[in-house]
Amino acid sequence: MPDYGIDRIPGPAAASESEGVKAIAAAGGLHTYQLKLHAEYGPLVRFPLPGADMAVSVADPVLLEATAEIDKRPEKLFAFLEPLQESGNLQTLPAAEHGPWRRVMLEVLAGRPAHEAHFAQFAALTTAMADRWAERAGHGPVELQKDLSRLSLQMVCEFALGSGLASEESAGRVVSAFEDLLTDYLARLYQADVAGPAEERRARSDRALAYLRTTVDQVLAAHGERGPAAETDHSDMIAALIAAGESPARIRDTVLMTMMAAQHTTGVAISWALYLLSRHPEAAARTAAELDRVLGARPTPAYADLKRLTYLDTVLRESMRLYPPGPYGARETTAELRIGDYTLPAGTTIFYPFWAVHMNPAHWPAPHRFDPDRFTPEASAARHRLAYIPFGIGPRSCEGAALALVEAKLVLAVLLKRFHLTLTPDQTVTPVERFVLWAAEDIHMNLTPR
Repeated sequence: MPDYGIDRIPGPAAASESEGVKAIAAAGGLHTYQLKLHAEYGPLVRFPLPGADMAVSVADPVLLEATAEIDKRPEKLFAFLEPLQESGNLQTLPAAEHGPWRRVMLEVLAGRPAHEAHFAQFAALTTAMADRWAERAGHGPVELQKDLSRLSLQMVCEFALGSGLASEESAGRVVSAFEDLLTDYLARLYQADVAGPAEERRARSDRALAYLRTTVDQVLAAHGERGPAAETDHSDMIAALIAAGESPARIRDTVLMTMMAAQHTTGVAISWALYLLSRHPEAAARTAAELDRVLGARPTPAYADLKRLTYLDTVLRESMRLYPPGPYGARETTAELRIGDYTLPAGTTIFYPFWAVHMNPAHWPAPHRFDPDRFTPEASAARHRLAYIPFGIGPRSCEGAALALVEAKLVLAVLLKRFHLTLTPDQTVTPVERFVLWAAEDIHMNLTPR
C-alpha cells in the first residue's frame, strides 16, 4: 500500500490566508466550500484555511474511522470563543481536563432521569408557544428560527439554570445578546465584512457578554441560597457541576456555552424539519397520522410516547442529514496519523464536513432526496456507523445530543399535532453558516389549525 505525505492529498493550490478567505466567501461559506471541494477532488481534500496553515477535510466514513479517537480541537479555530469564557476555552480543554468535565456533562445531559425530570416543563413551554401561534393563525406567517430558537433557549435555561427565564421579554433579550455575540465572533473568525463600523459591533458584543454573565451570575447566586440539599439533584446542571468540584468561573462558562450551543442547534434542527415536511406533503400526512394514532385526542406527548413516534424520529434524523445543525467539526492530530494512502503529521487540522459526509453518494443513494425511510432500523443497521454524524464523533462529540433529540421530538409532536404548516409563497430559503446551518432570511410559515 502506498504511503504519501500530506502534500500529495488532492486539493486547490496553496493560497495566502486572504485568498483562502475569499474562496470560502465566494462559495457561500465554509459548509458549501467543503461540498464543492469534495465534489471536485474526492473524499479526502487538502485546502488552505484561515487559522490553520493547511487543513484536511474527510468526507468518507471509512476514512473517518482513523480519526475517531482524536481528543484535541485546533485552538486557533476556536479562539473566537475565548472572550466568552474566563476559566479556559471549553472547546479546547486539554484531554486530561476535558475528560472529567465531559463525564459530568454526559451524566446530566444524556441521562434519562434528567430528561424525565424536566419534560413536563419543556412541554409547558412548548404548549405556551403553540398557544401564541394559534392566536396568530390567519394573521400572517410565523418566523420559525426566531420563535424556535427562543423556545430552545427557554428549555435549556430550564435545564441548565434550574429555572426558566422569567418572561418572554427576558428570553428575547438573551436571544438578542447571543446574536450580537455571534455576529462579532464570526466576523473575527472569517475576517468577514459586517454592516456597520467594527467598533460599534464590538461594543454591542461587549455589552451583550456583560449582560449574559450578569444573568447567569444572578441565577448562580440564587442557586447557592438553596443550600447543600440542591447539590444532590443531578438533573440540575449547576448542582452536578458544584458536586463535581468545578470552580464558579468554570460553572458560569459551562452554562453560557451550553445556552449558546443548545439555543441555536436545537431550534434550527426543528426549523429545518418543519421546512422539509412543508415541501413533502406525503411525509407530513404520514407524520400527522402517527401523532393521531399515538396521542389520540391528547395535544402533548408524555415522555414515554416519544419512543412510539418512530416515523417522527426518522423525519427528524433525515432532516438533520440534509441540514445538519452544525455543518462541520474539527480536530487536530497529536501524532502522525495514517488516513488511507496518506500520512498526516502531528498538528494537522482535520475537518469533519458533516454536510459532505451526509451527501456522500457512495453511502446515501440520491443524497439530495428527502427520504425518512433511510432511518428505519434495517436501513440504519446496513449503513456504516460514521455515515451519519450530525453530532460529531469521538471524545469531543456533542454532549447534548440526547437532550436535543428529546426536545426536538417533543416540539415537533406538539406543533404538528396542532397545525398544518405551509411555506409562504415565493420564498427562497438559503442555508448559510452562522455558527450553525441557518436559513439566511429565516423560514416563514403560514399556520392552519388541524
